[in-house]
Amino acid sequence: MASERSATGAATSTSAESSYSARHLTVLEGLEAVRKRPGMYIGTTDSRGLMHCLWEIIDNSVDEALAGHGRAIGITLHEDGSVTVSDEGRGVPVDVEPKSGLSGVELVFTKLHAGGKFGGGGYASSGGLHGVGASVVNALSSRLDVEVDRGGKTWAMSFRHGEPGVFDGEGPDAPFTAFEDSSELRVVGKVKKGVTGTRVRYWADPQIFLATARFEPDALVARARQTAFLVPGLAIEITDRRPESLTEAGEPPVHRFEYEGGISEFVDFLAVDAPLTETWRITDSGTFTETVPVMDEQTGHLVSREVERNCDVDIALRWGTGYDTEVQTFVNIISTPKGGTHLSGFEQGLTRFFRKQIEQNARKLKAGSDRPDKDDILTGLTAVVTVRVPEPQFEGQTKEVLGTAAVRSIVSRAIVKGLDERYASTKRDDKTQTGALLEKMVSEMKARIALRAQRDTARRKSSLESSSLPAKLIDCRSKNVAETELFIVEGDSALGTARPARDSEFQALLPIRGKILNVQKASVAEMLSNAECGAIIKVIGAGSGRDFDIESARYGKVILMSDADVDGAHIRTLLLTLFFRYMRPMLEAGRVYAAVPPLHRVIVQNAGRKPNDVVYTYSERELNGLLADLRRRGKKYQEPIQRYKGLGEMDADQLAETTMDRSQRTLRRVRVEDAQAASRVFELLMGNEVAPRKEFIVENADDLDRERIDA
Repeated sequence: MASERSATGAATSTSAESSYSARHLTVLEGLEAVRKRPGMYIGTTDSRGLMHCLWEIIDNSVDEALAGHGRAIGITLHEDGSVTVSDEGRGVPVDVEPKSGLSGVELVFTKLHAGGKFGGGGYASSGGLHGVGASVVNALSSRLDVEVDRGGKTWAMSFRHGEPGVFDGEGPDAPFTAFEDSSELRVVGKVKKGVTGTRVRYWADPQIFLATARFEPDALVARARQTAFLVPGLAIEITDRRPESLTEAGEPPVHRFEYEGGISEFVDFLAVDAPLTETWRITDSGTFTETVPVMDEQTGHLVSREVERNCDVDIALRWGTGYDTEVQTFVNIISTPKGGTHLSGFEQGLTRFFRKQIEQNARKLKAGSDRPDKDDILTGLTAVVTVRVPEPQFEGQTKEVLGTAAVRSIVSRAIVKGLDERYASTKRDDKTQTGALLEKMVSEMKARIALRAQRDTARRKSSLESSSLPAKLIDCRSKNVAETELFIVEGDSALGTARPARDSEFQALLPIRGKILNVQKASVAEMLSNAECGAIIKVIGAGSGRDFDIESARYGKVILMSDADVDGAHIRTLLLTLFFRYMRPMLEAGRVYAAVPPLHRVIVQNAGRKPNDVVYTYSERELNGLLADLRRRGKKYQEPIQRYKGLGEMDADQLAETTMDRSQRTLRRVRVEDAQAASRVFELLMGNEVAPRKEFIVENADDLDRERIDA
């Protein structure tokens, strides 16, 4: 690499590869810092940093579409690890920029803070803002090729580690000759009049990125879908030609996204619960002034001047019957996952507006003197908040937090104004929805207060608190949370067997009567009034919902122990639904388990006085395999074989040996890796909507394994 060679070595070398002229110093002086400290520009050098580089190139194409140039973007992941991004925009300028003497292509791909996104000249608002995107990707690539369709011609230029030159062959390992005196923007073809666009293909530098860094197709698809929602009418197509991604037929998977509904359609896609309100759309704008450095044309120096900015606000939001909150924020269609001033303004406006509404309707809503907090108001909300601001101030190049202070008040005013209009509406549907929304918020407020009181009374074992725990709880003696276990047992008969089978030092038992409430369909108030649900929450002792504090949980493990039949599976599903909706951190921490009791007990007869062997099996397939093996070996077994219909049929020794003894039992740990996907599944299988559930059952009927059902 030219930037890693000394000037002395360059003077004595005769090859073009090692020559190091003053021109190279000019081109590479900024990109040297990028290669030495890549984390300052892309965050990390693992898969996240690799994906960030790809976002930078894609965002440049999206900015062209936002400016009204081109309606299609193509992304191709190639077999050799490279990636191509193509668009139908205006094409990177190919003429020479007078101050630098470089073509527009070379300027964009080799100079930090160079581009058309400063001062409002090329873009009113853009996502690629800091002006280091394309040049940083170039600096961190072992090879980058760019082709531009413009003026009836196709222009091309290649770079190695950010240095312009010519490759003699394909791929990053081909011989490379750097330009010495001046660069050449080559004409490599012709295009029809009016055809414009840019194609960028690059190979990430393995010297920079970790060996484990990979393009993440799921993240890429999610980002492409998100962008298509944010830019209505823009078509984005992803083709993954990597060998590991090919289908069974050897074809590359292709994903294409194009939406016309904008962020309203985005909200409907994100929402996982039944709607309480329609999707409301709020748009507004505001102006603010800020002092920024501007290039003085006469002196050629930066001077501070006060400029007026315009901020456009576009919000889509709806409330559902659930309690999860999903708010996604964007600045110039760039996601800001950690929020910023636009998110704080949105939450501030919502809180102020609904507190005022509930206060004005306190008697009708029976709200008393209590005030809802922000979480009460956000419960069940799905929203997309977008703002468009020229030259927004982000905190860091990764653009995860918006820092422009003036945006906060503009967004806050916009949401208050939009909700004022909705609540002033005389339409019957609007009145019904706004009234139901206020009732939901008051219900959440009351539930929060009740849950907090309940949590305060369910602290870890003190003589004062023991009386508040359910009488049916059979507690353990140990106070070491890390080693204690709570078995939630189905029915009194199973409890009678489990009590002598447990280790009373660290195993506690809580019996439940049959099938508990399906909390996916029930309200918070209904859940709290249900005796079984209330007992489980009180015994665990960490609260529920938003107030759940996993550090206060009284047990290190919660083990669901139900019969090995259809009813037992249903009870286990209902219990998991309760944990997922109201005690999710327990699932996320891997502290919820399902016991695995056996289905059969086979007594294998031994000759002579040798004691018979006892073998437990856990499925019909396992039983059939065992019996076939015994017959093949000439072994006899007692008939009829014992088939356990429930935990109560076992004696204490058998239950301890198979299900409760730590040294011999088998447990299934229940984990939630993707909370959003899991939420969709719970809503599908346990929610109010019957039609999607029926459709799911019909579509998957052929995949049913009958041997897994107790018939």
